[in-house]
Amino acid sequence: MNNDLHIVSFNVPWPANYGGVMDVFYRLRALSRADLRIHLHCYTYGRPAAPELEALCAEVHYYRRDMSPLRQLDSRPFIVSSRCNKELKKRLLQDRYPILLEGLHCCSLLEDESLLQGRTVMVRAHNIEADYYSRLARSERHLLRRAYLALDAAKIKRYEPVLQRAAAIFAISEADRQGLLQMGCREVRLVTGGHPYEQVTASAGRGDYALYHGQLSVAENIRAVEWLITNVFSDSDHRLVVAGLNPAASLRRLVEHHPNVSLVDSPDDHAMQRLVADAQVNILRTDQPTGMKIKLLHALFCGRHCLVNSPMVAGTGLGDLCCVADTAEAMRGELNRLMQTNFTATDAVLRADRLSPYITANAVRPILDLVS
Repeated sequence: MNNDLHIVSFNVPWPANYGGVMDVFYRLRALSRADLRIHLHCYTYGRPAAPELEALCAEVHYYRRDMSPLRQLDSRPFIVSSRCNKELKKRLLQDRYPILLEGLHCCSLLEDESLLQGRTVMVRAHNIEADYYSRLARSERHLLRRAYLALDAAKIKRYEPVLQRAAAIFAISEADRQGLLQMGCREVRLVTGGHPYEQVTASAGRGDYALYHGQLSVAENIRAVEWLITNVFSDSDHRLVVAGLNPAASLRRLVEHHPNVSLVDSPDDHAMQRLVADAQVNILRTDQPTGMKIKLLHALFCGRHCLVNSPMVAGTGLGDLCCVADTAEAMRGELNRLMQTNFTATDAVLRADRLSPYITANAVRPILDLVS
């Protein structure tokens, strides 16, 4: 077995403090623990070099992402064109180790036949990106930002067939796997989202608040919180805690007008763990039925009851572990019920059995099989 593997990451995957980089970092850690020698290549923009990665990798290289507006003139989507790098390509050509590309973002490398010959080049598909960007555009309120996202969605739609050149694609959910097969990708395997949770630690008993957590500067998450506050908690006696990175000013203003809603701004890992574990209900909502939300896995491994809408669990196979409610009336009713229902040790045992395939060390088996 060849123990060397190049991983090309769309961003520096440390600190692992939001879904995309969590997926990269914890998969990387699992592969390293499986005795692969990782040669990591990271694009940098907004996140500095991370010495913590060197403990897991044989070597770590950093490349500047080109954020010049001129990249918008490229026929390729900006997420791809801004990551074209000659130094990276030259370094990869020095050997024939397998390559794992993290996301469509890094797939300009699939255009180069000299990189593909005599080696295995794989892609981790974090989403069906054209669908993801189209939905982002529809949820964006700022007109110029919406136009940009819609343009990139169209470019991504034209560009995505490049994935057919990969030896294998690793989809994050079964729904995405089916979508990639329909796109014409020849070998698509399921590798669920990377995360740090290795056992169910949900506590038996009952908490006294509901929690929504996520990156609070993202339009999708902002809309979810606004909907929950306005439609579920505005006339409720139950407390809602909203926690996450960089909350938008509009969210801060909305929370101030609701005494039963509080905001925790950018909690560290320990604080977030406590919030998830102590909540009676982890409540999650999305308008994006794409991919696998890492925060859903976080809630199921570490929290008590999980209340979601249908898009949050679409194609994940995890709907039976959650209470699913789509209308405001249904969600209010289920919230009232769950706030009065103890989470038991038996609930935790049943959940642990179902979540075993989603533990990252188990989920990366298809990658190890292909590398070997």
